[in-house]
Amino acid sequence: MIHVEASGFKSFQTVANSISVNYRTILNYFINKSTNASAESFNAKIKAFRAQFRGVKNVEFFLYRLTTIFA
Repeated sequence: MIHVEASGFKSFQTVANSISVNYRTILNYFINKSTNASAESFNAKIKAFRAQFRGVKNVEFFLYRLTTIFA
């Protein structure tokens, strides 16, 4: 990290900060071969579903449809 700071390149500092903040998640991939891809995929599906039903007046029915389709 010292060499990165000494280089003066802001992009290197950004990468170094990202790695130091997320190093546990990065190491988890190499140790357990696991990612959060399934959670990200599920979030994308929910966002697409929400975009399809903008302006829903019946929240109960919206949540019912959400759990019926994705549960």
